[in-house]
Amino acid sequence: MTLLSEYYVPGLHIEDRSIKVPLDWTVHEPGHGFDGESISLFYRVVTAPEHVHDDLPLLVFLQGGPGGSGPRPLSPSSDGWIEEAIKHFRVILPDQRGTGRSSRVDTHIMNRMDGTQGAAYLKHFLADSIVRDFEHLRRTEFGGARWVTLGQSYGGFLTLTYLSLFPQGVIASFTTGGIPHVPADATDVYRHTFPRMARKTAQFYKRYPQDVERVAIIADKLAVEPVSLPNGDPLTVERFQMLGSDFGMKPSFERVHWILDDAFLDGDGSASADSELSDEFLAKVMDATASRPLYWPLQEFIYANGELETPIRWAAQRVRDEHPEFAGDIRPLNFTGEAMFPWMFEQERALRPFKPAMDVLMEDTHFGTIYDADQLARNEVPLQAAVYFDDMYVDSGLQLDTLSRVGRSHYWTTNEFEHDGVHGSVVFKRLFNEALNRGDLEELF
Repeated sequence: MTLLSEYYVPGLHIEDRSIKVPLDWTVHEPGHGFDGESISLFYRVVTAPEHVHDDLPLLVFLQGGPGGSGPRPLSPSSDGWIEEAIKHFRVILPDQRGTGRSSRVDTHIMNRMDGTQGAAYLKHFLADSIVRDFEHLRRTEFGGARWVTLGQSYGGFLTLTYLSLFPQGVIASFTTGGIPHVPADATDVYRHTFPRMARKTAQFYKRYPQDVERVAIIADKLAVEPVSLPNGDPLTVERFQMLGSDFGMKPSFERVHWILDDAFLDGDGSASADSELSDEFLAKVMDATASRPLYWPLQEFIYANGELETPIRWAAQRVRDEHPEFAGDIRPLNFTGEAMFPWMFEQERALRPFKPAMDVLMEDTHFGTIYDADQLARNEVPLQAAVYFDDMYVDSGLQLDTLSRVGRSHYWTTNEFEHDGVHGSVVFKRLFNEALNRGDLEELF
């Protein structure tokens, strides 16, 4: 185990560590030596200062995404689940392969490859490889001790992959807003989510009716005159619509409202067809719609399980084409949610180097196995899930359908929280106490 540094942030003791893992797990087994090309897996071990020398059980956090690095905590209370978890566990915060400090993948890497090479490379950064990294970490650096998993959003997808491939490594699992539909189908997912995007937009306009006119004026401007963001990307109507990607979080309506509040340059900033768009507004839109490396490129392939009957072929775009209410000339303008589209890889500087690989991947049908429905049906690892009834990103009905076919699964369905509810002080504490009271953590506490 390579210790890189050890330090404190307020209320937390942190160790930065890193190990090597194979780029390609298809010819290796977690816990054993390997040869060939390797990449770095970075992770943090986080404990309460008073527990630094205590032999606490392990909890590994499966970050949302795809392409999400682990949390960078500011204090225990900056992320509610951490504040509760460090009372009971030594917390492991990995940066998933290709993110953060784990051999990051971005434009620099993709510019070195053609489409075929890039597609083959990106397939190494999906759930089957991520989970094998974590299982290798558990076996080699933590003495094979079984651990508890907590998966947020895409981390719930990773949870079912872990329970499919290596259930023997897990004592109990928690998920928050992240149970995928099994069998996985990207097109089916978007057919459920696009109507919710429209409903979320309507809720936004109902809360802030003055923004109906602001949004219409901005969209009309973008449709007839070229506007550039500070980084040089064009601000098109389609990119403007992506402000809705945040609508599944709290307080996203307020964040978008205040972005729009700064839109117009002249006078008192009221909506005016004759006013120019302000630099502040353009900077805020750029930041709010900025693409993270791996997040959009991998977005639809998190649903690719094994051998596909048909290629994915831009599932979100195909479903969007079935919904004319999302056209850029419709008023009131509908915002889009968590969905990627082909134009992004042409217009956005951060995504252009991924386009050749995306063109290849969208026609591919050969992917690693991420879910084993038979193994999940006979699952014996206690799974406690928080299912957010109004979740914009992961359909609650599809989550409950999957959970009905996963052994030893329990769920709490609530409309009190949005998709990011785990970051408050309630969700993880409730899940933990339910598992404790049920006896699912008996061997630990």
